[in-house]
This record gives sequence, C-alpha cells and structure tokens, in this order.
Amino acid sequence: MTENTFNIQVETVATDKQKLRHPEKAKNAVHMPPPKPNWLRVKAPVSKGYMETKEIIKKNNLVTVCEEAACPNIGECWSKKHATVMIMGAVCTRACAFCNVETGRPDKLDPHEPENLANAIKELGLNHIVITSVDRDDLDDGGAQHFAECILRIRKTSPRTTIEILTPDFLKKEGALEIVVAAKPDVFNHNIETVPSLYLKIRPGARYFHSLNLLRRVKELDPSIFTKSGLMVGLGERDEEIYQLMDDLRSAEVDFMTIGQYLQPTTKHAPINRYVTPEQFEQYANMGKAKGFLLVASSPLTRSSYHADDDFNKLRIARNELLAKRA
Repeated sequence: MTENTFNIQVETVATDKQKLRHPEKAKNAVHMPPPKPNWLRVKAPVSKGYMETKEIIKKNNLVTVCEEAACPNIGECWSKKHATVMIMGAVCTRACAFCNVETGRPDKLDPHEPENLANAIKELGLNHIVITSVDRDDLDDGGAQHFAECILRIRKTSPRTTIEILTPDFLKKEGALEIVVAAKPDVFNHNIETVPSLYLKIRPGARYFHSLNLLRRVKELDPSIFTKSGLMVGLGERDEEIYQLMDDLRSAEVDFMTIGQYLQPTTKHAPINRYVTPEQFEQYANMGKAKGFLLVASSPLTRSSYHADDDFNKLRIARNELLAKRA
C-alpha cells in the first residue's frame, strides 16, 4: 500500500465518522492541520490511574468532556483521577465550528445522573470537581435545574468537595441562571471562546455580549462565587482583540481567565490559523495579570479544567491577599 493510498483510506474513515457526529459539517471544505510543534506533543494515556478513572466513569454511566472533546490532557489528568464530567448527555444542540462534541437531537435527561455523578466523585475521592454540559436548547431552562440538582447531590455526599461548573450560555432561557447560582457552586465558568469578530464563523449559535452579561450577572447575584472564562487562540484573532477581550471580561468582574491553543478536531472543523508559541502565551498571562485578573492560566495545553484543583486553591489565596491589601 502506498502512502497516498493509506492517507486516502484514513481520510475516508475520518469523513464517515464526521458525518455521524457532525452532519452539519459534511459539506465543509477539507482543511489539513499543519504538523504540531514539539510543545504540543503529549504521551499516550497508559497509567494505572488513567485506567482506574476510566473504569469508574464507565461504571457510573457518565460522559466526560475529556473524551468527547478529544482533550490532549486526558492522560495526565485521568492519571491523577481528575475528570471533567459532561452532564445531560453527549449530544449538543449547537454546532460550533471548533467543537468535537456530537451535534444532533439529544436524549431525555437521565434522572439518575446527579446520584451517579455524586457516587463517582465520592469513589474518586475528589477535592475539586468540574462539571460541564452540552448545550440543551431543547429544554425550557436549558438544563439549569439539572445543574442545580447535581450540585446539591454532591454537597450531600461529599461536603468537602469544591464544585466548579462550566455552563452553556442559557440563551433565551429566562430565570435559568438564577437557578444555577442559587445552588452555590464555588466557581462559575462560562467560556467566551473567541473574539467578537469571529463569533459568526466560530460560535454562530451564541452572542458575545450575552456571554459577557451572563458572567457579570453571576457576580451581581452572588459576589462570593468565583467567575471564570476561557479563550482559544489560533483561530485568526489578533493580539489587540485578545487584549480588548481581557478588558471586557474584567469589566464583567471575571476573576480567572484561561487561554489555550485551538486544536482542530477533524479536517472539517475550523482550520488552525497559527500555533501560538509558549513565549507568546506567557505574554498573554502577564498582560492579563496587569489588567487585574486574580489568576491567568495561559499555555499551549491550557484548557478550562486543566489543573482546576490547584488553580482553585490559588484563586482563594489571591482573593484573600487582595482583601488583606484593601483592609
């Protein structure tokens, strides 16, 4: 078999899978991503901790964004029994150009999911858990009550576990945000994802200023909750747009910002515009800190929940130091 024949066969298999998971992208042009630089290469997951985490997730019938979004950090995180659970199923009602989560009509909510999630967290012995979800535009409240039930169940079974949620935008779901905030997560994360000029192309089902207002509203409802948001770079944004986005997040009183490299899930997804160097990521971190964030995590492999446990402790320390200065 020649190399070209092999590549064609691999591309055919990949395309078939894409049609099943992302039917809306079937007509997109094929964009082959450029070779990854050395700083983005990671080891295959093979550790004992990884396998134990995988078994606990499977036993409790849970879905993780680590798997569904093809996160490059899955080996490292699962080896430490850190997994980001994706509630409300594995099928999303949105079709963002960057995302590898399946698009389509979701299943009904699993009424046992909050209990299963709480059991898995207790078995894993987690100090900190990150819970995210697909977009559920089909539900009247966007899944807000389900988020709240998961939080409350975890509080009962693992009262010392701190809870971080990464929510959809609850667009056109009046009262949904209030339901989630009332359940008092420790960290409320909603990713802004990209700069305003790229929203129609990259995040067509969302609205930039709605996401900003969502984060601002969390602080208005409960100032004690840490707020957090994430940005992908490498989609065609300019540095000055990134710095303006930082200002926008700070105007919404966001405490913590994450910045990571966009990695193209398939050849039908939004193409990579550039690989940002580790040195540039460090500059973004320095700029973010100068603008007043309590914490900025910025590196090629940074993702919303990467090192979330350690970062939560850093957040608490940073807030206490800031309050001490103001006293």
